[in-house]
Parts: sequence; C-alpha cells; structure tokens
Amino acid sequence: MAWTGILMVMLMILWFALRYARMEKKRPWPIYGLLGLLVILAAEGLLWMKVYFVVHYFTPLVWSGYILVADAAVYRLTSRSRLHDSPGNFLWLALWSIPLWLVFEAYNLHLRNWSYLNLPQDMFLRYVGYGWAFATIWPALFETTDLLNALEIFEPSPEAGSAVPSSRLLVGSLLIGWAMLVFPLMVPQPAASYLFGSVWLGMIFALDPINYWLGRRSLWREWLRGHRREIYSMLLAGLFCGFLWEFWNYWAIARWRYVFPIMQGAKIFEMPLAGYLGFPPFCVECFVMFEFVNFRAGKSREKKTSLMQSYFVDS
Repeated sequence: MAWTGILMVMLMILWFALRYARMEKKRPWPIYGLLGLLVILAAEGLLWMKVYFVVHYFTPLVWSGYILVADAAVYRLTSRSRLHDSPGNFLWLALWSIPLWLVFEAYNLHLRNWSYLNLPQDMFLRYVGYGWAFATIWPALFETTDLLNALEIFEPSPEAGSAVPSSRLLVGSLLIGWAMLVFPLMVPQPAASYLFGSVWLGMIFALDPINYWLGRRSLWREWLRGHRREIYSMLLAGLFCGFLWEFWNYWAIARWRYVFPIMQGAKIFEMPLAGYLGFPPFCVECFVMFEFVNFRAGKSREKKTSLMQSYFVDS
C-alpha cells in the first residue's frame, strides 16, 4: 500500500500549501527556510545515488530540513518562531528530545515492537545517527503544532472560565496512567508486544497531574478551561508527522521496521494500519513529557499564555 501512503502524503502537503497560500504573510521568508528545503531535496536525490553519508543519515537529514522549513513558515505567518526568537529554548528542546525518546527505546527492549536495519557498522557513527535522529522528534512535532496554529486550522475555543480539575480527577488520572505504564512490563514479552498503546497513552495520564501540581502547563487544566485549540493541533500534528516519518523511512536504507504482531498484512509504508492511531496521542504525550522535565518553564498556573506559546521566548 505504498502508493496509498504516497497519495495521502501528497494530499496533506497540498492541503498545507493551499492553506498557507491563503494566509496573510507578515514577514519575508527566512533564508534558513530555503536552506531547509534545499536539504530535503538534496537528501532525496543523493539517497538514490547511494552517497554514503546520506544513506546512513537520511532520516535526520530530511527531518532537520523539515524543521527549518516549518519554523520559517511559522515566522513568516506570525512574525515569531521557536528558532528565530528563541534559539536557546529550541536547542534545549532538541537536547531533551534524545533522552525522552530513549524512554520508549527502553520499553521496546521488552515489548520488541520495532528494530533497526542497515545501520553503520562503526559504533561511533551509529550513535551519532541515533542522537541526531532522536533530537529531531520533539522539535518536529512542536514545529508542526506551531504551524497548524499559525494556519488557524482550528477556531479558538470559547473561554470557559477558571475551571480547575478536581483532586479526584487528577488522582484517578495518575493511578490509571501509572498502571498503563507498569502493566506492559509485568507481563511476558509475547503479551507485552500487544501493549505499546498502553505506553503511548499512559504517559499522558501519569504525568499531566504532576505537571498540574507543579504549576506547569497542564492538559487537564486547559481542557476544562475550554482552551482546546492547541490540543487539537497537537493531535493533527502527530498524525501528519507520523505519515512523514513513515514516508521517508520507507525509502531510507538505514531505517526501522515494525515487528509487533498486529495487522502486519495491512500496511501503509512499513507501518501496520493500527499503528497510525498512535501518532496523534504521541504528540500530546511529547508535550506532557517535555513539560514534566522542562524546569526552565517555571510556574504557569496564573499565566494566560497558551500551551505552546511559552516556548517561543527565552526565560
């Protein structure tokens, strides 16, 4: 079903382009956005020529280019962006992306849902590729969310007042979340391989109450207050990035493959159809995880800034 996936990716890119074309542009296109586009096109061409560097680093190359393009588009539409306004916070996000993704790699040691193929034999070069690729995950998702917000895909939600989550809700969420995180590790590997969805959702329920108690940005708080536009944008950003991840991975030589025992006979690219359901909550999960570790964010219980907006400017 590769052609189905290609068609879906092309339609999504066309939809973004048409929406972008209709929006008012507030700034000229930054030069790094053109550089990002050049990186993507060059990587695509050099991959077919089997240039050694591109063969082994195709995934981080194209995602680095994509991040530059997305950030430039956000800046042109809104006059502000992560990389342009706050390179320090952008670097902080990229660095944290590596250990945060390693949490899922640790789970995969038991669940065994994916493996990697055709990596460099030299271990130093291999870990350079790991680190570079993992460092693009959180920035790609957050930049895509920023772009969706800039494109005004979803209408702002009406203000719902100062509603706050109850203690019962928060404690229930905490207990359910940690149960979802622990249970896959308690069962034998064959059964655990079916349970990665539990991990994909468990982080949200387990960590968001803690973020609320720490005074960080909380999905529960924002949802009850009616601030849901950015949550919807995160969900759509996860799906869009998911298709791009699978699209570029399909052509890559050094790549990952999925081995979990669900719908292996029905795939778009290398991902079984059921796996695409995990991408939208994954983006939300990434926000919650980063908020949990991002002590630079400080307290925000009384701030009126949006979920994502605080990361645009340096503390």
